[in-house]
Amino acid sequence: MKVLAISGSTRRNSTNTAMLEAIRQVAAPRFDIRVFHRIGALPVFSPDLEGEATPRSVRDFMEAIEASDGLILSSPEYVRTLPGGLKNAIDWLVSAEVIVSKPVVLAHASHRGDDMLATLRTVMSTVTSNFNSEIFLRFPLMKETPEAIRQIVGTPENRSRVDIFLKEFSEFCQSVRVDAVGQW
Repeated sequence: MKVLAISGSTRRNSTNTAMLEAIRQVAAPRFDIRVFHRIGALPVFSPDLEGEATPRSVRDFMEAIEASDGLILSSPEYVRTLPGGLKNAIDWLVSAEVIVSKPVVLAHASHRGDDMLATLRTVMSTVTSNFNSEIFLRFPLMKETPEAIRQIVGTPENRSRVDIFLKEFSEFCQSVRVDAVGQW
């Protein structure tokens, strides 16, 4: 299964990016997880840049989404809501239809951030018919270094949590594929 794990952070030593990388390491080789951490490289969305005028960085992002079986989103909370970079990335995807039926779940790297999570759940349930709010993974990793995050996520107990999360996500992605075939 090919998964694109999207970090909503633009920070170099992002807790969310480090958590997604740690999940990727725990999941290998059973799951092919690619971590996208270049939200900040996407230009500000403009309808004038859609279609043939879509910037290369945005096309690459959309192609990575299309090539995946599902998406895991992880994001910090900024002023009780989504960070601007993540909102901008989602804006690019709205009219492109690459996310419309893509299976999406959330992971979170903090013990807080519930306002952002509520907003992200609302946004994702609006932009994709296959957002699953029930499949969710959360670790309290705020202020941890990337190395500490790898160690924390890599403990036997947390590896088990990651395995359960990915198993549920894989089953969800398979059910979405079966439903899509049945609709034809």
